[in-house]
Amino acid sequence: MKPYLKEYTNDEKLQEDIQLLSTKGVNKDNIYVLSHDDDRTKRVSSKVDANTIGLSEMGAKSAVGSMFSKQGDELRAKLKEIGFSQEEAEDFEEDLDEGKIFLIVTETDNVEGLLI
Repeated sequence: MKPYLKEYTNDEKLQEDIQLLSTKGVNKDNIYVLSHDDDRTKRVSSKVDANTIGLSEMGAKSAVGSMFSKQGDELRAKLKEIGFSQEEAEDFEEDLDEGKIFLIVTETDNVEGLLI
């Protein structure tokens, strides 16, 4: 099943939604944060105990390849590894270029009904 993705421009709203998901029983192992800025991603994810897409989510080949790639290539690789198509990853990477931050949930049962 394809992961659930929601875009944010406001970090506080993203953090509120992650806390809501946690209180509704979504396992924190299935909640990810991704932005174009690694520091922003780490800062937001650490505040709400969410995950970032790292080596454990990426296959060895993708992880090693992303170490030597440009930021956009690395973001697209992360999005593909978590379950999105190449085309979706390219579209999402453009949104990240515009300063958005993503909430990605890999356990998608009833997630859409929880978030507005």
